[in-house]
Amino acid sequence: MTATLIWILVALVALVAVGLYLSWTAGRLDRLHARIDAARAALDAQLLRRASVAQELATSGVLDPAASIVLYEAAHAARQAVEEQREVAESELSQALRAVFGDAQQVDAVREAPGGEEAALELAEAVRRVPMARRFHNDAVRAARALRRHRKVRWFRLAGHAPFPMAFEMDDEPPAALVERAA
Repeated sequence: MTATLIWILVALVALVAVGLYLSWTAGRLDRLHARIDAARAALDAQLLRRASVAQELATSGVLDPAASIVLYEAAHAARQAVEEQREVAESELSQALRAVFGDAQQVDAVREAPGGEEAALELAEAVRRVPMARRFHNDAVRAARALRRHRKVRWFRLAGHAPFPMAFEMDDEPPAALVERAA
């Protein structure tokens, strides 16, 4: 009788320990998903800021007409892109920024124009922040994916109905001449 009670007590303690561990893991996964949501919101804000500053600079009359059109169209497409096309549109904006500001002389011409110094600095700051925001987002996605791959998470469905997190892959290399001149 005593041995049976001891075995029952051991089984209950083990069951409670497993339940606590699974609950802790589910909470950790929930915090990772919240971190992904916050990082995605920050990334969206930085991408919107970059596109807005680029669009503002394109319409300011500081750039030559051809560069203005290229930059405006890429920035407009990035701001209006649906979620499925967002990575491509943002990559195209990065390419347009490198094409327009690939030459140090173009950056100097913008900075010499009235109001150009502030616009160039604001754009340089915006393009510098995008890679950091994307890195934070993708690091959170990587951590959540690693945890979701564990058997215990899959077997006990600890992720619930949360969608599998996806990284945001885009070309985010800033124009070297713009970043160097602003530093």
